[in-house]
Amino acid sequence: MSPTLPILYSFRRCPYAMRARLGLLSAGVRVELREVVLRDKPAAFLDTSPSGTVPALRIGAEVIDESLDIMVWALRQRDPAGLLEMPSEGWDLIAVNDGPFKSALDHTKYTTRYPQHDPEVERAKAVAHLMDLERRLAAGHWLFGKQETLADLAILPFVRQFAYIDRPWFDAQPWPHLIGWLDRFLQSDAFARVMPKYSQWHEGDTPVIFG
Repeated sequence: MSPTLPILYSFRRCPYAMRARLGLLSAGVRVELREVVLRDKPAAFLDTSPSGTVPALRIGAEVIDESLDIMVWALRQRDPAGLLEMPSEGWDLIAVNDGPFKSALDHTKYTTRYPQHDPEVERAKAVAHLMDLERRLAAGHWLFGKQETLADLAILPFVRQFAYIDRPWFDAQPWPHLIGWLDRFLQSDAFARVMPKYSQWHEGDTPVIFG
């Protein structure tokens, strides 16, 4: 393995780590992937990410520890699908996803962690955002028409997380375009390639190359 290969600390089910892997895969950037178990964080991971959160990408002496920044860094190396060619509104959609929507998602999913929040009220907040996505998707295959953009890949892992709080309920809602968009993602080659199960990384393990 090349000693200059970037190292990605990741956790398979984390939507932030998922979208970082999607960005790296889309760009064709190869990394050494180190799967972290969040209840048993290795010292090398904590040296890279003092906050102890995934994803964290080490590129030599540089560390990028925000998932969206990892996606953008990778796609600026190479962007064969033109994912960065999105309207400026795409950044606003991602900000809503990462802010109010993710907060409502967490308050809906982790009820014992947030007992002060009414999960039905929080779910209604999330639904308002999802209905906005439904209206956008009704006009095309992707959030901005026929062209997939960074916004699609940055938001889909979080919609997936929300959907699987209660998938039968999700599928019964009046958002057929949103369901179709999510299901296309779940059935895609890209999703299959970013979601293999890896064993917990330990110092001295044979490197796992991703990308």
